[in-house]
Amino acid sequence: MPAPVLHTDVIIAGGGPVGLYLAGILLQKNISVMILEQKTEIDRHSKSLGIHPVSLELFNEAGIADGFINRGLKIEKGMAFVDDQMKGELSFMDGPGPFNFILALPQYLTEDILEAWVQSLSPGALIRGATVNEIHQTEKKVTVRWKKDGEDFTADCNFLAGCDGKNSFVRQRIGIRTKGAAYPDTYIMGDFSDNTEFGSKAAIYLHREGLIESFPLPDSYRRWVAKTDQYIENPRREMLQELIESRIGHSLHQQKNNMLSSFGVQHQLAENFYTGRVLLAGDAAHVVSPIGGQGMNLGWINAHLLAESLLKATVHPRKRNTIFREYSKRGSRIARKAARRAEMNMWMGRKQNLPFFKSALVHLMVNTPFSKIALRRFTMRGLI
Repeated sequence: MPAPVLHTDVIIAGGGPVGLYLAGILLQKNISVMILEQKTEIDRHSKSLGIHPVSLELFNEAGIADGFINRGLKIEKGMAFVDDQMKGELSFMDGPGPFNFILALPQYLTEDILEAWVQSLSPGALIRGATVNEIHQTEKKVTVRWKKDGEDFTADCNFLAGCDGKNSFVRQRIGIRTKGAAYPDTYIMGDFSDNTEFGSKAAIYLHREGLIESFPLPDSYRRWVAKTDQYIENPRREMLQELIESRIGHSLHQQKNNMLSSFGVQHQLAENFYTGRVLLAGDAAHVVSPIGGQGMNLGWINAHLLAESLLKATVHPRKRNTIFREYSKRGSRIARKAARRAEMNMWMGRKQNLPFFKSALVHLMVNTPFSKIALRRFTMRGLI
């Protein structure tokens, strides 16, 4: 006997930080939600870490900001170096309050907080180990089929939100194409016990041989990122240590290391953020360079706009297409703006063919009235 067809207002494919946040704000508005996540547990490999002021404002609106702040570390200043010479500081505290800082919190802790929030609003809404394998929509509903523990399940919903990452099954299944390509830039990063004197400050080194970034983490750790000449398939801590020591003279040889990875960079933008009753958010809709830490935060902005659109479409069903079309246009416009900022960050971190120009540019960014513009860019102000 086949399993009964389940019913819910919104199905969210993907239970990462964007899907969980979207679920939480919909549940707060009494919209029933089902989240289908393929992973059986949160990935403890630390990835994104910076939560920007715009995201903290969204979390505050939802009543959950304190949970993040209590577990994270406030980065209130960023130091700018050219090679190993400090050119100045950019104080995030000069931005508007109350969130005039960037919060450092490993992504798995962010997902812990969001998952607990969703479960408190609707126990059982998150279904882990669920692999979506079929999507069918009509004018009146969307039918989603998935497999979990070898069993097949089916649910009908009013709307489906694809928050299932850059290789989104939802996006591919509904036939939305993407534009974009890989950048030539590659990096290696690792988390080490902190032996600097930087405290809660971030440090950016625009070295002539390539970027070095250093961000504080909770529990007296620090993340280091180094630009590489090519992608390193199997990174070793010695590789990162050597790049850091050769460029800025800082040794990590005696420090503990609990994460190491390599990554390439790409940009990707969906040609449209919806088809019918199926919509995209997060990396399923747009991918930008992680240099500058915008990606996850951009996904939350996107999810906030999507939640507003879903609520409007629920109240005004005859205006659904107009509402979703505006969501797509606005989301695409914001993503393009964020991508341009990320590209500038990458360009600044490449090998310096014009070292004097970059040095002068850094001076303008941290020591002149132009610092206000730089502050807005680095804290993701002005995107919405």
